[in-house]
Amino acid sequence: MKIGVVDVEQAILSTQQGKAARAEFKAKEQKAQQEMKPMVERFKALQAEMEGKKYVLSDEALFQKQTDLLELKNKIDNRVKELQGQLKIDQGRLEAPLKAKLVGVVEKVGRDRGFTLILARDTPGVIYSREALDITDDVVKSFNSGG
Repeated sequence: MKIGVVDVEQAILSTQQGKAARAEFKAKEQKAQQEMKPMVERFKALQAEMEGKKYVLSDEALFQKQTDLLELKNKIDNRVKELQGQLKIDQGRLEAPLKAKLVGVVEKVGRDRGFTLILARDTPGVIYSREALDITDDVVKSFNSGG
C-alpha cells in the first residue's frame, strides 16, 4: 500500500494560476480597503471634532453630533459587511476551478505513481505524515504543465 499526502492550500498557491488568482484577490481586497478609507477617515475626524467640542456644544448639538457619528458608523459597518461578503464570493469564484483542476491532477499523479491513497494534509484526521509521502511539489509541477 502506497499512501501520499498533498497540502492543498500550498499546492494551489504554488501554481501559476493560483498565484494569478491570489494577485487578483489581493487587488480586489486593496480596492475595498481604498473604498472604505475616506469613510473611516471622516468618522475619525467627526469623532475628534466631537471630543474637542463636547464641553462647548449645547446638549442638542452634542446629541446631533453623536447621532451623525452613529449613523456613519452604521454605514461603515454595513458597507464592510457587504464588501466582506463580496470578497468571500470572489475568493470562492477564483478558488473553485483551481481546486477542481487540482483534484484531477492529484488523481492523475496518484495513478501514474501507483498510490493507493492520497490524503489532504489539512484535512482533519491527518495528524502526522512523513515528508517522503508529501507529493505536493509533484502535483504543482503537473498542474503547471497542464495537468
